[in-house]
Amino acid sequence: MTLSRFPLAAPRLHWALLLALGSGLAGCAQAPSQPSGASAASVQAAQQAQPESESGWEDKPGWQLQREGVAAANPLAVDAGVAMLRAGGNALDAAIAVQMVLTLVEPQSSGIGGGAFLMHWDGRRLRAFDGRETAPAAADESLFLQPDGKPMSFMQAVVGGRSVGTPGLLRMLAQAHAAEGRLPWAQLFEPAIRLSEQGFPVSARFQKLLAEDDFLPRDPVAGRYFYDAAGKPWPRGHVLRNPALAEVFRRIAREGAEAFYRGAIAEDMVRRVSTHPSNPGRLSLADLQAYRPRERDPLCSDWSGQGRQPWRICGFPPPSSGHLTIMQMLGMLLPVPAAQALQSGKPGADWLHRYTEVARLAFADRNQYIADPDFVQAPGGRWETLLAPDYLRQRASLVGERSMGQAQPGQPVPQRSAYAPMAAQPEYGTSHISVVDREGRAVAMTTTIEAVFGSRLMSDGGTGLPGGFLLNNELTDFSLAPRDAQGRPVANRVEPGKRPRSSMSPSLVFNPQDGRLMMSLGSPGGQGIIHYVAKSLIGMQDWQLNLQQAFALPNFASFNGPTVLEAGQFPAATVEALKARGHTVQQRDMTSGLHGLQRQGTGWLGAADPRREGVARGE
Repeated sequence: MTLSRFPLAAPRLHWALLLALGSGLAGCAQAPSQPSGASAASVQAAQQAQPESESGWEDKPGWQLQREGVAAANPLAVDAGVAMLRAGGNALDAAIAVQMVLTLVEPQSSGIGGGAFLMHWDGRRLRAFDGRETAPAAADESLFLQPDGKPMSFMQAVVGGRSVGTPGLLRMLAQAHAAEGRLPWAQLFEPAIRLSEQGFPVSARFQKLLAEDDFLPRDPVAGRYFYDAAGKPWPRGHVLRNPALAEVFRRIAREGAEAFYRGAIAEDMVRRVSTHPSNPGRLSLADLQAYRPRERDPLCSDWSGQGRQPWRICGFPPPSSGHLTIMQMLGMLLPVPAAQALQSGKPGADWLHRYTEVARLAFADRNQYIADPDFVQAPGGRWETLLAPDYLRQRASLVGERSMGQAQPGQPVPQRSAYAPMAAQPEYGTSHISVVDREGRAVAMTTTIEAVFGSRLMSDGGTGLPGGFLLNNELTDFSLAPRDAQGRPVANRVEPGKRPRSSMSPSLVFNPQDGRLMMSLGSPGGQGIIHYVAKSLIGMQDWQLNLQQAFALPNFASFNGPTVLEAGQFPAATVEALKARGHTVQQRDMTSGLHGLQRQGTGWLGAADPRREGVARGE
């Protein structure tokens, strides 16, 4: 393999140039103007929101695999993927089978009512399949505005039909399968059909999330399926069967993805969205029929860090903000050996100060520039301008001894942006799947319905049977406020047919010297995804941890506001040292769900986040 086979390889991020930067140029940046209706309280609430609550910690050793493996959020889903590999399927076949089972056993996070970004490597060619949802044709930038012109509160916008975007997952998977799959399409649904009919035991995490949700019981279909006659969530261990989903899967297996976008299943989705009693939406049959996935050029960036071997990190382009924001942070962050960065195995105050400051700068750019590229042009016409070494060097010079608090977006090209920065608002949901097969093919797919249990609308696919699948609330990934107080539009505002900006960061990592795949990884966690993936890369490259050890590192972040630390993970001295440097520190649950596979010798190390239920298995 030659490097020319990697599309859009960005310039190497030069660390030596950053080492010369002094703190004398640093200063507190002014806060960017907020779009109309974004109060300080709403910004703080958005920064404090968590995609899914914690449900405990389970130490995980990592799994040694010889030839192939699957890492995902639920053991039953992982088993389905492994079964496809053993049946002669490839990495893509396995990922599709995993996703169908996740629709059943982890419905709070992803499913056929949502969308996904899929990175695929066939040993020679890297492809990026975009199954992100789209805004209905009847939606416009006023979708989430109240009569007084102020945006709805987040949950007011989420619950009901208004937030439902046109699901893209199945058409994207069908497109990818037609190009790269091996097993028959119908065979990939067999594990999910069987489990839907026979049932699966409610897990502790699933039961806890059901008990915490105030909105899901109010939907007639979801309330009858997830809760008992007294309105209580089914207890841990209860065998939950989903005959409606089994029938939906049978139709899709038999007739292909088109069975979802036309006919009874499509009609039932549209009916539930458009007739919601308090918050109807605008999804139509024409939207479903018109939806088309996109194949996009992956973004690849070389990064050395402190490691002995450089990496080529390949991720998803806009409408994902993941790869660009991660690589901006890595490009501004001085590589620090573990002996200097870690204190008792955890990042210390000096390193956290630098990291969260460059995160503020990167997230300021993210909120200013990144949106659906079919609607918004990249600065200078190329997204790589945000990763140019000179630009990152200039941005990094803003980091000083004290926290800037909130950063302004930069100006990567001479032309000033006509857009307003997007105000902070919550981002939710999601699951991640990584697969490698014995032929060297690999998948990294991050998949979502957005919030926990999506829009809290459940469709039975027109079957009339108990159960079904949940519909997404992806439209609340758009800016609820479309313009700022001066009337400037937000790049990531609602427009007909537009894909909302995402933080999903499915990543494949290569050795740029010989082209070998080194890693597949990703995570759920809303905008925290960006930090969870970045943390893992830094832990492995700079601190020589393996993938499982890097996943277990404490989580930390800034979304261009407070410094956020995972609750119970950092000593008081670290918190106080950050406060002394001007940081506003919030300690809270940060429930990442990292899953991945790392090359080790002639085999692989499978890894799963200790904060969730996932595993890695294979041969």
